[in-house]
Amino acid sequence: MNERPVIQDVTCDDIPAVLDFVLEARSELFPKLSAAGMPDDLARFEAVYVHGDGQFLIARVDGRIVAAIGYVPYNGRFSQLNYQGLKTVEVVRLFVAPASRRFGLAGELYGALEAKARGEGVEMVYLHTHPFLAGAIDFWLRQGFEIVDVEADPVWRTTHMQRSL
Repeated sequence: MNERPVIQDVTCDDIPAVLDFVLEARSELFPKLSAAGMPDDLARFEAVYVHGDGQFLIARVDGRIVAAIGYVPYNGRFSQLNYQGLKTVEVVRLFVAPASRRFGLAGELYGALEAKARGEGVEMVYLHTHPFLAGAIDFWLRQGFEIVDVEADPVWRTTHMQRSL
């Protein structure tokens, strides 16, 4: 990667390109999930991330989107986790184009997202990932997250992680 990526908030004009990037990356990592249709947060992207309580950042090189990350308010969907009384967000949709990996971009993007969360008074950042995503758990541990639960499901082994701000 020769040119330094530019990290920016998503605008309404960016939404079609962002959806193309995210959906393509998602289908490569999770082909079975992609067959299930458009996730709600992406179907309502403008309402969730531009005008809502979510945040979404992209990184561009030469005008092309090469990475993305977002967060949404945590909705309590995992009964084993209790964030009651804490302003909690869930990190979602971290994708980095293959040619832009291994340059520290994911960490830089997460750092910018965390700064936004702090500015919004977020107290806890939650995410989940899976061991089959090469390097994902180690990456999040390096960002200061801790593992709080690993589900027993033999296929997904969903790994729940959190970071206090």
